[in-house]
Amino acid sequence: MFYSSAQQQLDFQLKETSPYLGGGRIVGGRMILSEKAGAYDLVEKMEYLYIRVVKARDLPAKDITGSLDPYVEVRVGNYKGTTKHFVKNQSPEWNHAFAFPKERVQASFVEVVLKDKNLGKDDFVSIVRIDVHEIPTRVPPDSPLAPQWYRLEDKKGEKLSKGELMLAVWHGTQADESFAHATHCDAIAAAVDPHTFSNYIRAKVYHAPRLWYVRVHIVEAHDVFALDKSRVPDVLCKARLGNQLLRTKAIQSRTAGFFWNEEFMFVAAEPFEEELVLSVEERVAHNKDEEISRVHIPLTTIEKRTDDRIIKSRWWNLKKHVAVDLDQLKEDKFSSKIHARICLDGGYHVLDESTHYCSDLRPTAKQLWEPPVGLLELGILNATGLHPMKSRETRGTCDPYCVAKYGHKWVRTRTIVDELNPRFHEQYTWDVYDHATVLTVGVFDNCQLVEKGFGSGGGNKDVKIGKVRIRLSTLETGRIYTNSYPLLLLHNSGVKKMGEIHLAIRFSVTSMLNAMSIYSKPLLPMMHYVRPLPIVQQELLRHQAVQIVAARLSRMEPPLRKEVVEYLSDAHSHLWSMRRSKANFFRLMSVFSGLFAVWKWFSDVCSWKNPATTILAHILFIMLLCFPELILPTAYLYMFLIGVWNYRFRPRYPPHMNTKISHVEAVHPDELDEEFDTYPTSRSLEIVRMRYDRLRSVAGRIQTAVGDIATQGERLLLLLTWRDPRATAMFLVYCLCAATVLYVTPFQIMAAVWGFYYMRHPRFRQKLPSAPLNFFRRLPSKIDCLL
Repeated sequence: MFYSSAQQQLDFQLKETSPYLGGGRIVGGRMILSEKAGAYDLVEKMEYLYIRVVKARDLPAKDITGSLDPYVEVRVGNYKGTTKHFVKNQSPEWNHAFAFPKERVQASFVEVVLKDKNLGKDDFVSIVRIDVHEIPTRVPPDSPLAPQWYRLEDKKGEKLSKGELMLAVWHGTQADESFAHATHCDAIAAAVDPHTFSNYIRAKVYHAPRLWYVRVHIVEAHDVFALDKSRVPDVLCKARLGNQLLRTKAIQSRTAGFFWNEEFMFVAAEPFEEELVLSVEERVAHNKDEEISRVHIPLTTIEKRTDDRIIKSRWWNLKKHVAVDLDQLKEDKFSSKIHARICLDGGYHVLDESTHYCSDLRPTAKQLWEPPVGLLELGILNATGLHPMKSRETRGTCDPYCVAKYGHKWVRTRTIVDELNPRFHEQYTWDVYDHATVLTVGVFDNCQLVEKGFGSGGGNKDVKIGKVRIRLSTLETGRIYTNSYPLLLLHNSGVKKMGEIHLAIRFSVTSMLNAMSIYSKPLLPMMHYVRPLPIVQQELLRHQAVQIVAARLSRMEPPLRKEVVEYLSDAHSHLWSMRRSKANFFRLMSVFSGLFAVWKWFSDVCSWKNPATTILAHILFIMLLCFPELILPTAYLYMFLIGVWNYRFRPRYPPHMNTKISHVEAVHPDELDEEFDTYPTSRSLEIVRMRYDRLRSVAGRIQTAVGDIATQGERLLLLLTWRDPRATAMFLVYCLCAATVLYVTPFQIMAAVWGFYYMRHPRFRQKLPSAPLNFFRRLPSKIDCLL
């Protein structure tokens, strides 16, 4: 539901919790041990009953034909799961694991039923019953439990003469190796075919591909002959890498040589599957180019570099295809050549996320990586009060899962099907190379699961529920942060709380000295400062990098969908938003609020609003004039004392999304609708015209403010250029007199005169502007030269 400003103070706040995790209860960021803590000490221990169906042998035939299409159905109380079936196979191998939460196991026996697949009703073949109380317990790092053969029984419990099932049954926790790939009972009943949709609900760890910048410097081309020899050709060169296409300027030449000398940058991902294509084309009409010849360059043959050294250029033969007939092409024997310098730049960090929320700042080349300075541990505990995202059987429901992103490592929890208060309790770790980075955790609704009788899965977009950002530099070392974060999502109609996510976070460092030394190092790798990339080019390359990462992660099993990657990477943060513009303006005003407060206090001192304060200010001013060497020590000591005093009020929680700072409390609905508009726009002409006029009005005010600032600066610069001869002559006379007086008068006396004059009593003031201000305002500027 949507909230008013009063309710937001309570509902949108971060809440500290004291859960019982791993080895004890978390109180004040410290763990009070009540038992031996294991590897999973940031999550609550969840016990499961694991059943692994390995294989079968010598299965009995169902009829005289001897054919059998076997599969296994595992039943524990009201919960059940099935393996896939084999066609006419009496010794099948499944190797399929099932996990049942121990609190939901309400039966005394585990029933493993062997069935025969039929078009109609499946036939019962045999069964294996296992007493739940006799099942052993396994705790990692114990070795996996060895499976054993079980004799098959009929419905009456009598042993069959032939046929055995190999099973492994044990009690374990979420730390078990089988947890990630097991079929969970809460997901079995949701999908039509659990084997088809199991890839969409399992927990997985993904590693994003390593990205490289490809620098292409196209110099020239020789022996390039135009298609139409009756006119001077207009020739350009196009460079294509996957979906990235850049082109040089089209130039004319009466000879067969064309000189461009232009440089381009592309993004490529390991392993290099795509080739760089350089094609020389002739512009025959507006927006129409015809290819003359081309060359395909595999990226695996391109030289890599980690610094700014010059790469040797090469000549490549351009191949020209000549049509023999409709079905055949042959290559022209005469080859044109293109001169280019191409390399893979490994000294940069390829930005694939918003620069404000970077989770990794290392260069591409591994030989430039520094050792990690710490370890980040994340426990995804549970979510509460999730908003229903879909309807199932006439009731609102949700199939939530979490995705956490830090560096190249993405993790995805299992999907808890049909649950508005899911319990995940999964723990993950990352190496930390720089603590000026951000961990991002997002919650999504899995829309790939299909209800019985409704459509097909895999084609729907997963719906975002909310996300949390945590900057590591704001965390205390070694402290366990257990907080419940509100999941806030911005809609066309305003901000909405979609639920809460409960996380446990711990950041530990291997060496405090190494962690402190990072503050003195550059934020980005060396090449960003030696050969910096323009901001516009960085944004274009970042967009390409996000698309490449999304494409690679969507090809994994289970796929991490494109909308998930774009949401966690803030792929659309560069688009225009009136709300964000206002938020940034108020942030800027907040930064200067301290200076404004000091200036107001000084104005009150000068106007003698409080005579005692003004007299004390005069005394302090005289002391600083008499002892100027105390000015800087006093300022630093003052800042030190303020910092020590503020230690008592230091933040106890990580920073979280603030609706007031985000300026969503008083935002106009049309501004939100504009923010959620597609690019290019899909709104009607009248709405676009209205927004354009509003943008012109805002830009006009900014234009006026920038012009006023430029005018004041130009007046200073033109003061000595004799643009106003009388004003310049007066200023030169003043400079000569001021130099003479300052030469013979001590600085303390001049400063005292200026200070006492500026802080003089209001009785000696007048409301008219001072003479120097009047002189400055009469100076000319270049505004007279504007059209």
